[in-house]
Amino acid sequence: MDEIQHKFVNVGALKLHIAEIGTGPNVVVFLHGFPEIWYSWRHQMLALAGAGFRAIAPDYRGYGLSDSPPEPEKTTFTHLLNDLLQIIDALAISKVFLVGKDFGGPPAYLFSILHPERVLGVITLGVPYVPPGPSMLHKYLPEGFYILRWKEPGRAEADFGRFDAKTVVRKVYILFSRSELPIANENQEIMDLVEPDTPLPSWFTEDDLSTYGALYEKSGFRTALQVPYRTVGDDLNLPDPVVKVPTLLIMGGKDYVFKFPGIEDLIKSEKTKELVPNLEVTFIPEGTHFVQEQFPEQLNQLILAFLAKHT
Repeated sequence: MDEIQHKFVNVGALKLHIAEIGTGPNVVVFLHGFPEIWYSWRHQMLALAGAGFRAIAPDYRGYGLSDSPPEPEKTTFTHLLNDLLQIIDALAISKVFLVGKDFGGPPAYLFSILHPERVLGVITLGVPYVPPGPSMLHKYLPEGFYILRWKEPGRAEADFGRFDAKTVVRKVYILFSRSELPIANENQEIMDLVEPDTPLPSWFTEDDLSTYGALYEKSGFRTALQVPYRTVGDDLNLPDPVVKVPTLLIMGGKDYVFKFPGIEDLIKSEKTKELVPNLEVTFIPEGTHFVQEQFPEQLNQLILAFLAKHT
């Protein structure tokens, strides 16, 4: 991991952290999900640099080593999109490939719509494209569904606050590695869905957990709960909701996202190509929500094949 360099980019009054490796002319920017940081892309960054690409992975504002905004509760997806633009401008990069996982998928899709001249292609893991709009989750899922719980101001703060940051990350990694939706009973909190003696997934080490835990200990969870969970459904007033750049969606066959209402039908039907006409979809059959860490070599080959096709 020592080969990966770290620097900070000034975006307004904030210093945003980026990890970077490689010097190739083609640039790939990785956008993490939750409970992740730049480190979740470590395997992909090393592989792409070795193949001649320049790999960059920022920590979003309020995550990891990046500064937290003065009012985290006012952070929106628009801030993340503007931060991304300012980062690639500051690094004097004209065009990039974007790779987004989990809630890093929507910024990748949306950035390609808002700035198509800056994006060569988009790869997303675990999240198909759904245009921004009001969330319907409350109509189809019980109140104990984790997103509905974490959307409620104060609920997750009280739940997480019973544990240190490392334990919170541990529990969320275990939860999100399962194939079922995390849903708590009425008198139960989301963190209680994981027993203290539950082992980590085999592909996620105690050292990995310590890295995440230390960085979330620094940043806390205030911004992470705001974006994505309390900004789900924000309307960005897109002029055209179609993703026109070449796009690859990679899904783990055992990803719990398949249990979201309508998602499996969307992914496996031709309907999704109405809004993403240049879409390819591929599956890693045994993959869960963390395919980039669970099956890094397989994922790296899929990413490199897509990049080769579009450079």
